[in-house]
Amino acid sequence: MPQRAIGDISIARILEMSTAFERSAFYPETTAEDWAPHLAWLMDEGALDRSSGDLIFPIQSYVVRTSHHTILVDTCVGNDKDRPHRPAWHEKSDTSYMTALAREGLVPADIDYVMCTHLHLDHVGWNTRLIDGRWVPTFPNAKYIMSKKEVDIWKVEDHPSSRLSMIDSVLPVIEAGQAQLVSSDFALDDEVWLEPSPGHTPDHFSVRLASQGSTAVLGGDLMHCPVQCLHPEWVARPDWDRNLAIATRRRFMESCSETNDLVCMTHFPLPSVGRIVAEGDAFRFAYDEGEWV
Repeated sequence: MPQRAIGDISIARILEMSTAFERSAFYPETTAEDWAPHLAWLMDEGALDRSSGDLIFPIQSYVVRTSHHTILVDTCVGNDKDRPHRPAWHEKSDTSYMTALAREGLVPADIDYVMCTHLHLDHVGWNTRLIDGRWVPTFPNAKYIMSKKEVDIWKVEDHPSSRLSMIDSVLPVIEAGQAQLVSSDFALDDEVWLEPSPGHTPDHFSVRLASQGSTAVLGGDLMHCPVQCLHPEWVARPDWDRNLAIATRRRFMESCSETNDLVCMTHFPLPSVGRIVAEGDAFRFAYDEGEWV
């Protein structure tokens, strides 16, 4: 599978599936008139389905190989999970995720760290798998990096995007002793560190990479669709704090456009990787098609 080099670091995508979301349901504050100027280019990029106009979100992880570690950033939907509100996710039992991991020459035991940018259903599902009726960590040798603040909040706050995942994909990892609960500015080493990017969730973090003068950032869910580069004020239904999410998006894009970081987003159309480019008072996402090896 193609890999992107950042100095001595390599980045690869592990695609589990793609899921359709109805536009006005996902961005409830937007109108048909808001979307009209963007439909054609979003369809051309693959962000919208040409027939239905629905949003199309890849559900994927990133594998980061550094000089020290093999790191998995986010773990998608998972198998056997109780997700009745999402039929395509509910109690699924396919091999797509593990097959994609194997294409990268990896088995679960090879992963040293799992980094959970946040704890929503489609980012922690493969944290665990069902064995003999019990949820056990999928990656037996990994430490799972999670925000302590976010874990503490979701333990007591009943949020629809994290309630079920806490039960089957987060708490079992903590109980198994494999969780490393950190602040969202935690640094693993000089090549990999976390950057707070709250708003979508209480303590969402991005993952920063640097090697040999090259830099990249894995943005998780601080944006879901490239139209938010032009309209960071468009709030997604799952955003926990709308104003904080808007401010985080603006700050993130300003920083990335100035530093020319390679930006790896979770739900942007494939290849999901590019640069943030300033365009007037807004920004756009320029996909990176080159230098994949």
